[in-house]
Amino acid sequence: MTFEAPLSYARRHGVITKLIGSLVMRLSGWRFEGELPDVPKVLISVAPHTSNWDFVVGVMGLWSLDIKLSFIGKHTLFRGWFGTWLRSLGGIPADRRAKNGLVGDVVTAFNARDRMVLALSPEGTRMLDKGFKSGFLHIAYGAKAPILLAYFDFKNRVIGFGPLFYPSGNIEADLKHVIDFYRPIRGKYLKTWQT
Repeated sequence: MTFEAPLSYARRHGVITKLIGSLVMRLSGWRFEGELPDVPKVLISVAPHTSNWDFVVGVMGLWSLDIKLSFIGKHTLFRGWFGTWLRSLGGIPADRRAKNGLVGDVVTAFNARDRMVLALSPEGTRMLDKGFKSGFLHIAYGAKAPILLAYFDFKNRVIGFGPLFYPSGNIEADLKHVIDFYRPIRGKYLKTWQT
């Protein structure tokens, strides 16, 4: 069975990259599980984030599905040819040290578009002793966009898409709900909040 993204998702139209992504997934034993929702705007939360391999698996899946999306990454990655390539994939650099209103900027971008798919890691770091930040909840609530709970399950080699989650605005309760969903999912390494 072939896993396909809804027709409403913007396409990259990369025949070669689609073939490469699909071939690498098949050869490495990775597969998709769940489904991508057919909604005009969605924030894709990807967790747990434990390794640089998360990016490799993500690109492999992105190419295989041949979809366009935006993602936020650490600004220091967006240098030279690698930064140019990340931007071509949909990357948006973010300086986590600056208090520059990133949440507000992303909410404004969501509200200015008819369609937007944004993927991010709500943990913001691969460090194993760090937990979730609340910015992704503020973005989704402010943009009135649902959150798709997605994951890279390294144990079972699954790129999974869970249920849509509509934040209530109660950050503490919403964060607990999200963490409870991700707790049993194993990234490449175990995070302290999962124990």
